[in-house]
Amino acid sequence: MVDLGPILGDLAAESQSLDELVAAPDTDWSRPTPAEGWTIAHQIGHLAWTDAKALIAVRTPGEFDREVRQALAAGDDYVAKGAEEEARKPREELLAQWRTGRAELADALAEAPEGAKFPWYGPPMSAASMVTARLMETWAHAQDVVDALGLTREPTGCIRHIARFGVRTRDFAFSLHSLAPPAEEFRVELRSPEGEVWAFGPEDAAQRLTGSALDFCLVVTQRRHPADTGLVAVGEDVAKWLEIAQAFAGPPGGGRKAGQFA
Repeated sequence: MVDLGPILGDLAAESQSLDELVAAPDTDWSRPTPAEGWTIAHQIGHLAWTDAKALIAVRTPGEFDREVRQALAAGDDYVAKGAEEEARKPREELLAQWRTGRAELADALAEAPEGAKFPWYGPPMSAASMVTARLMETWAHAQDVVDALGLTREPTGCIRHIARFGVRTRDFAFSLHSLAPPAEEFRVELRSPEGEVWAFGPEDAAQRLTGSALDFCLVVTQRRHPADTGLVAVGEDVAKWLEIAQAFAGPPGGGRKAGQFA
């Protein structure tokens, strides 16, 4: 059984860090973020909305078919409409909702039966995958807020979970673009914030990706264009992966433009 404690701890820490940033009295929730049409309020609204959907998947999985049907009926605007609806709420109400929802979801995942799989908008996920997905989303949307405010943040070891998730979702990204996933695994070697090397895939793989773990996480969450990072791709399939990498569920994302943060 996977010990969810460390991942849940990292999720709580990332959530609290973002919470402190957006709860500051001088943080303007109407400020636009790099996500087109989304303010800081939309970013927090999206996190609260997604936590609520995840709680349905964990506590009442039999009801999640209805959520999927609603998503299919709404089309590509489904997520954006959810964020827009939440962003209209008063700031303190939305902040309280996000805090309560993320705590309830963490408790539900911690109590999940061993081996349980939960429905989602993509493939079903284990408790560990669900926690990692929530960590990835929280970290990514926090990046949007940080960028909107013109700030920088130091990466922590928690991005190892996101890096691993990014590697595991390689085939999902190809499938999203109606492309056949490469038959062979890649070798991925990433430099951690502490200077270690996090390695994934066979050492003798013909195609390789190297660079910083932070750059990789920014690319697979589509918060930076690959051209604005130091990632080095060896092989046509790896280069294509960087173009389309997407660790989150839903339709293909638009990502960020090259040079947007130069």
